[in-house]
Amino acid sequence: MELSTQKILAHNDGPVGRIILNNPERRNAISLDMWQGISEAFDQFSENPKIRCVVMSGAGDKAFASGADISQFKERRSNADAAEEYARISMAGRQKMLHCEKPFIAQIRGFCMGGGLGIALAADIRIASEDAQFGVPAARLSIAYDRLNLGNLVALVGPSKAKEILLTAKRYSGLEAEKMGLINSCVPISDLETAVADITDRISENAPLSMKASKLTINELMKDDSAFDGALVDQLTRDCFDSKDYQEGQEAFLNKRKPVFTGA
Repeated sequence: MELSTQKILAHNDGPVGRIILNNPERRNAISLDMWQGISEAFDQFSENPKIRCVVMSGAGDKAFASGADISQFKERRSNADAAEEYARISMAGRQKMLHCEKPFIAQIRGFCMGGGLGIALAADIRIASEDAQFGVPAARLSIAYDRLNLGNLVALVGPSKAKEILLTAKRYSGLEAEKMGLINSCVPISDLETAVADITDRISENAPLSMKASKLTINELMKDDSAFDGALVDQLTRDCFDSKDYQEGQEAFLNKRKPVFTGA
């Protein structure tokens, strides 16, 4: 897949779209051009009906993503105005991840810090190896995170634990992250790819419209009542019951065979 930067690699792996954060010399620190590449990759996977889910991982074995590329801060985030422009570009990438209608899985090994953790929080499912380390060192850099990133963190671990993570800038192990609900599961290093493959295999066999409805409805439930889009949720439900896949699911069940879903 052609993208505007070599620091983001993306390819189709059967029904799985794979994105690799490819900046291993800087422990996959996220530069501004990488945010653009992330946006492009999600656009292409979202438009491809053969892709059932997206998996993101980091190049090498040292990091998923160690955070934002601090070497760009003097040029790109030198003051409040520059920081706003940086946030505008990076926010576009975050929105692509959050609004992707297909299941998004973060496969995490090594460092997952700061902005890297923000990317992982945008995933629907997070699977990490035992050598993973998580943290938000914002307090050591005198920077602040926006509502989107903090909202995702608070939704997962609650306000008290979120404050502990931010105020102490402490690093947490994969097992600690699993215990607090920051990730779905922590597995031995040797089992990481197998654990993620088990999830993608299951997802790939399921009905795309049903998974889309489940994901987007849960996302709506996380919003304030005033922002909840009931019409969207109702339409997602109708789309499932009006689909050919609904008929296929019933026929497969009655005939005791595996269903073959097309997303139609």
